[in-house]
Amino acid sequence: MVHIPGSQNIADALSRLDSSNPVPFDPEEELFIRQVAATAAASFALKWENIEEECRKDLEIIELIKMIRNGDEENMPLSYKVIANELCIVGDVLLRVDRIVIPKSLREHVLQLAHEGHPGMRMMKSHLRSNVWWPQIDQQVERVVRQCKGCSLVAAPNPPEPLIRKQLPDQPWIDVAADFLGPLPDGQYLLVVVDYYSRFMEVSEMHSITASETISELAIIFSRFGLPMTLRVDNGPQLNENCEEFREFCESNGITLINTIPFWPAMNGEVERQNRSLLKRLRISQQLGKDWRAEMRQYLLTYHSTNHSTTGKSPAELMFGRKLRTKLPQVPPHRLEDEEVRDRDAITKEKGRIYTDAKRKAKESDIVEGDRVVVKRMKKDNKLDTVFSPEEFEVVRKTGADTIIRSLGTGKQYRRNVAHLKKLETANVPESPDAATSSTHVNPQQVPETADETTSIETPMDEAESLTRRTTRSRNEPKHFKDFVPY
Repeated sequence: MVHIPGSQNIADALSRLDSSNPVPFDPEEELFIRQVAATAAASFALKWENIEEECRKDLEIIELIKMIRNGDEENMPLSYKVIANELCIVGDVLLRVDRIVIPKSLREHVLQLAHEGHPGMRMMKSHLRSNVWWPQIDQQVERVVRQCKGCSLVAAPNPPEPLIRKQLPDQPWIDVAADFLGPLPDGQYLLVVVDYYSRFMEVSEMHSITASETISELAIIFSRFGLPMTLRVDNGPQLNENCEEFREFCESNGITLINTIPFWPAMNGEVERQNRSLLKRLRISQQLGKDWRAEMRQYLLTYHSTNHSTTGKSPAELMFGRKLRTKLPQVPPHRLEDEEVRDRDAITKEKGRIYTDAKRKAKESDIVEGDRVVVKRMKKDNKLDTVFSPEEFEVVRKTGADTIIRSLGTGKQYRRNVAHLKKLETANVPESPDAATSSTHVNPQQVPETADETTSIETPMDEAESLTRRTTRSRNEPKHFKDFVPY
């Protein structure tokens, strides 16, 4: 063995790496490096000389130039044939009037240049149309914007899915919902329990909302009205199914516990709506310097004895089969048939669903199991935080709007409404070179004409107006005309 000094023996880089602490391969870091490299490569401005050089190599443009010079426009591909009178040649470059027809090899580069600064779809299309053109340019612009993760993180949330109305239970106190309202100025909380059938409401004042105290208060309420079959609550620590004490209480009493989707109070909308009404009266009593407890009891008496806007009957009448006596004079009550209540409830709910879905522009989500998504931030630390968190998740299970997602980084699973998620589009496979040549044999009657920059992609006026037009009320003939018999 002969020793050679390091100054005379330049070793390669791999032999000088420290192998004592091997670093595992990180695919996310490798992907990030590639994205940075691709972005840097796409940031160079495109010159006329580069376009001329690529046009000389593009077989499609070479063939088009030959057809234009020979006056053979009939054999052009359909996407070029419809604009043949606008095509012209400058040197080796094909133009559409004053816009450059970009060869295939440079189209992706041009799209990346136009997307610098992250403009939206409309701005990016307008910017490109003023300088360049190629077939299906609008679709490719939409693909680039949808695949941009930065644009996805700050995009507007998806519209909510259409409402799913809860069917009216068969009888009172079968399905109930509960929630806490507070804290109040003295630290108290109000436990609000609402019956889905009658809309009857029970309110209890609590100074502690632990699981044991909540169970004790619910037991008092259930002793008056009986045990319900289902109890719908939010994901509070004392009401969550992970709370063993509360879960055992429900199981021992044969109550099915239903927890709503986290950060989606609309799933427990009945009790949330009652909380809003209660809070309004509490604020009034606070400002007028009155006893809020007495004012709340007065409000509950009025609420329980007033016909509900949905069912057409008072909560007390549906709950107990009678009307409550108040300070107002009243005639003996006339009980309506239950079928009429059920029909009116269904009609009112359907009208509300149609109006609400149209107003919110609700539509079915295209998110399915296996999709990669980002999740909306429920709390922002500062104004520069994006709408969605950059952490990526995979959809594990989706049942309606109820979605289970798993973090690709930590592996933890979360339950969210699908409206909290934003789908990350995966990169599409580039179009094969044979696709363009095959388009020359397409029947013109089977393929629609390619839209140019003047084509409108907006919703027709009559359809847009129908989405925002208020629903008209149904007009029924008075009942006293039903016994009329014509001659």
